[in-house]
Amino acid sequence: MKFTREDIDTTELDRRRALYGPLTDAVRDLVDATIRTEVDEAVIRDVHATVAAAAAKLRTKQIDGAFGMRFTADGKSIAWGNAGIGLRNAIAPPLVIESDASGLHWTEVTLGAAYEGPPGLVHGGVCALVLDHLLGTTASSVEPRFTGTLTLRYRRGTPLGPLRAEARIDRNEGRKTIVVGSLSDEGGVTVEAEGIFIGPAASN
Repeated sequence: MKFTREDIDTTELDRRRALYGPLTDAVRDLVDATIRTEVDEAVIRDVHATVAAAAAKLRTKQIDGAFGMRFTADGKSIAWGNAGIGLRNAIAPPLVIESDASGLHWTEVTLGAAYEGPPGLVHGGVCALVLDHLLGTTASSVEPRFTGTLTLRYRRGTPLGPLRAEARIDRNEGRKTIVVGSLSDEGGVTVEAEGIFIGPAASN
């Protein structure tokens, strides 16, 4: 597991966020536009050449492998490659996790054309991604936990569009934290989830 400490302060972190965030948003918009466009062939070929040239320009200097998990000098996490929340990952919705004093964690997210499975519905694997990340964050609210098992019950199809996911800790059993949650649209729950999250073994 790759953890990297970056010796940067809040000002530099904010500068990078302001630099990379809009780029990722533009790529995310490009993905949506690519799925839904009906322009003519000449425009497609022109855009293809432009996108390929942009990708080649970005690849002139890049890291080897995945982004990993990085931390600033004062302990702020930079999970910018993460498939759920990554600031630099156009695949990520991205999810913004919130919580309150009662222990409830939630995220509100709009899933569009890029996340479709059955026509007009969110892919079941994407529902699992959202719930796994939210339940894992909830389980790790006190100390780190990693997914052991995730059990989902798909009650009905989840429509594309605005959604809300919620989770809370049900109980702790030693190194295991059991979390329950759900994904909902405006009509109610579409997916129920229960996860067992495991704390790392104590090192000798």
